[in-house]
Amino acid sequence: MKTSHVKFYQTGTFTVGNRLLGESERAVQSTLERTNSLNSGHRACQGCGEALGARYAIDAAMRATKNQLIACNATGCLEVFSTPYPETSWQIPWIHSLFGNAAAVATGVAAAMKVKGREDVRVVAQGGDGGTTDIGFGCLSGMFERNDDVLYICYDNEGYMNTGVQRSSATPPTARTATTMPIGDQPGNQFGQGKHVPLIAMAHGIPYVATASVADLRDLEDKVTRAMAIHGARYIHILVPCPLGWGSAPQDTIALARYAIESGLFPVFEAEYGEVTGRRPIRRKIPVEDYLKRQKRFAHLFGSPKRVDLIARIQETADRNIRRFGLLPAEAV
Repeated sequence: MKTSHVKFYQTGTFTVGNRLLGESERAVQSTLERTNSLNSGHRACQGCGEALGARYAIDAAMRATKNQLIACNATGCLEVFSTPYPETSWQIPWIHSLFGNAAAVATGVAAAMKVKGREDVRVVAQGGDGGTTDIGFGCLSGMFERNDDVLYICYDNEGYMNTGVQRSSATPPTARTATTMPIGDQPGNQFGQGKHVPLIAMAHGIPYVATASVADLRDLEDKVTRAMAIHGARYIHILVPCPLGWGSAPQDTIALARYAIESGLFPVFEAEYGEVTGRRPIRRKIPVEDYLKRQKRFAHLFGSPKRVDLIARIQETADRNIRRFGLLPAEAV
């Protein structure tokens, strides 16, 4: 059969299939080294940020380890939509753990590989914010404290989406869930609750901590690749919008992830041994309103009367993040 070469000319874009870039600059998804670790046939919702984030993260980890990778997956959305028994969409060695012990199981797998003399086999643990910031928090902290040779990836959709959109300790203030106040002076999740797990991971002094987002998949791939080149405990926290739980349109997933970054509500940075070593600067600062009003979980803020007071408090949080992580020049804050 006669074949012809296809040329791509969009060198100034982030197009996945760009073949004019140098090999080291190409996205994993644009090369033949892509393993399709999370393959088609899974049952994620339309516009699921978690499915996208996991596909890019695990394929990047596979390339970085020459396909010598084992993944341990906590119970949650990612596990449920990718492995409805007796089927699976995973094409790698993959272990389903309980809701709260993915970090502990991954630690055991890494120890077993070491005993067997297979230190070339690397281990990734992954879970949602419920299994990471709440139920699995003790096991995760233990993994950090022991500096176990595991990369833990948290796909943060800011709630227990798989079981009916309940509040987690990653749910933002004022966001409505099935377990927060629907009415009153302060409907939705309360201010002053929750955890910032990337900062907690940094406090453990582990070799590598990073945040990432499906709004910048090249950055996500780069951080996973960097993490797999390091031994010891590593943590990557990825923002993955959930159309079902956020009440957003499926086609808005990438836009919302970008708005979270550009407003300052989700700072993107890297840290080594407890010190921030890199950050993704905000290109064009936007008000938090642009992010909030596209999600039904915040719809009560824009009713009659509009909750300017609560929106202002959320804006304060975003501005504080911008100052804390140096996401803009001081005069632009």
